[in-house]
Amino acid sequence: LFDHHRRQRGIMMRSSINLVLVLIAVAAHSTAALRVAPSRLHLARPAAPALARPARFGPARALQMSDAAAVPPQEESALCDSEDADEACTLPLGVTVPMSWIQTLKIGLCFATWFSLNVMYNLTNKRCQNVFPMPWTMTVVSLAVGIPYVLFMWATGLRPAPKMNMEGFKKIFPIGFFHAVGHASAVIALGAGAVSFAQIVKAGEPVFTCLLSYLVLGQVFPAAVYATLIPIIGGVAIASLKELSFTWRALAGAMMSNVAFASRAVYSKAQMDKPVGENLGAANLYGVLTIIAFILSMPFFMYYELPGFGAAWSAAVAKKGELWMLRQLFLDGFYFYAYNEVAFFTLSQVNPITHAIGNTIKRVAIIGVTVLVFRNPVSQQSLVGSVIAILGAMLYSIVKAKTSKK
Repeated sequence: LFDHHRRQRGIMMRSSINLVLVLIAVAAHSTAALRVAPSRLHLARPAAPALARPARFGPARALQMSDAAAVPPQEESALCDSEDADEACTLPLGVTVPMSWIQTLKIGLCFATWFSLNVMYNLTNKRCQNVFPMPWTMTVVSLAVGIPYVLFMWATGLRPAPKMNMEGFKKIFPIGFFHAVGHASAVIALGAGAVSFAQIVKAGEPVFTCLLSYLVLGQVFPAAVYATLIPIIGGVAIASLKELSFTWRALAGAMMSNVAFASRAVYSKAQMDKPVGENLGAANLYGVLTIIAFILSMPFFMYYELPGFGAAWSAAVAKKGELWMLRQLFLDGFYFYAYNEVAFFTLSQVNPITHAIGNTIKRVAIIGVTVLVFRNPVSQQSLVGSVIAILGAMLYSIVKAKTSKK
């Protein structure tokens, strides 16, 4: 049985590697096409204050992007920050390389950081829940860790604090509610089953986005977009039927997360077509949503898990030690907030097709790494269903992006 599971994990890993190589090749082609039209890359960047970098969350890059027209051009050979792919960059050692190489390297590093933080979040969360099965506690902690950071950024002026009136808050509050439900449901799914299974089911989010877009907004997409939902639904169904670590709780949590995040996207489109306040760029909006989600999640933690928190904590500490538990809880929150910050910044630098491919590679990376780390048995049918569903989700994003331009 052990040899069989080892062979299955080997097949899973080889398939994941091959899939990632194909996606990287397509992403490189899309990025190259994007560099041919640098004006598109510039226009795709938000004019709002920049999102923080993962290592030193600062606004320096924001000033360069938003004030590019007002600031005199700098020495390109020194900064290597030009948007013209035809120019050259002289590195400190005197080596001159095309600017397109520097642009590709920057985007590649952003994607690598995003993927790494996301994978580490899933690993840390699952490790904690394996010894400390308290999903509402994990939800509250993962939201709480990022709040002091964003409050510090606002208090010091490193990032302009958001300003909104009561009408604006009324529009944002439901989005925060959906954010809380989506995050909590995803955490429940991670704790109840294999991380790989939760990721496979979460690939079905576009199905709920299309359904809610029609029911709430009356929006009808082209037939090609709906056609891409077939492999998503079929792939998730195939993977679920033979998922060796299947639980109804994990399936329900992942499905509820899909509904919540799809609702968040549809409601945002319906209610936030006009500005609801000042200084509400992507990073600040995410900070506000995190605070709202934290406040809304607290009552559930207090009702469901606070009475039994002491016993569960003592049992976990007996297995792993208090220092390990405190470190893992902090890292869980840090990885969660950091990967979302980096994701917002990264996705503002690329076109929708590269975004879709990157999101697919991220999901494949999470599934592959967690299967290896936690040694989850994977059936061949589940593997086939996973590939179909993930590629279907990528195809949906690509087709939707292309049809929206017409």
